[in-house]
Amino acid sequence: MKIHPDGWPYIAITGAVNALLFAVVGWYGWLMAPLTLWCVAFFRDPERLVPQGDGLIVSPADGVLLPIVEAAPPAALGMGDSNLSRLSIFMNVFDVHVNRIPADGVVRTLAYRPGRFINASFDKASEHNERMSVRISLAGGGDLTVVQIAGLVARRIRCDLKQSELVRRGARYGIIRFGSRLDVYLPPGAIIAVSKGQRVRAGETVLATLNKKE
Repeated sequence: MKIHPDGWPYIAITGAVNALLFAVVGWYGWLMAPLTLWCVAFFRDPERLVPQGDGLIVSPADGVLLPIVEAAPPAALGMGDSNLSRLSIFMNVFDVHVNRIPADGVVRTLAYRPGRFINASFDKASEHNERMSVRISLAGGGDLTVVQIAGLVARRIRCDLKQSELVRRGARYGIIRFGSRLDVYLPPGAIIAVSKGQRVRAGETVLATLNKKE
């Protein structure tokens, strides 16, 4: 099983503590074994089969789709205040937390904003929580926004993207520790292919298409 590089320090610490418990208290060390195994599972980074085809927008995260709303994208990205369709994905602590690029394009703007740590399943988390916003100019025209949002437990957002970087659909670009949310603001005219409560998988589930042919 592939592990995200950010996970090795945590796995090493929990593994060492678990081994120490076994050495000191014997079989009682098994009480911590579930935590050690969970730490390994949390940082798993499985391969994904990215769907092919023009105009596809795939999920940037594993999790459950929250209610779909109309909202303005983060002001720091310079996209205006017009409402766009926003798809929000809530990740619990058992989901894969490696984030992936939703669509082919070029990174136009990156905007980090510190903030609060409200439960990521609440709608107000999109506005008030710590977040990292990315504006991507799509290969077929238009802009898409994806926002990593810290949650009640998650306190570390990692984004490996750089401005003007060429990105590909399904490519890994970051991770959030431990349990959080990602918002996707779709370009005007995008046709939504998912619904509230649906489980989605990063890099595989098609969230929307950019034209009726797809």
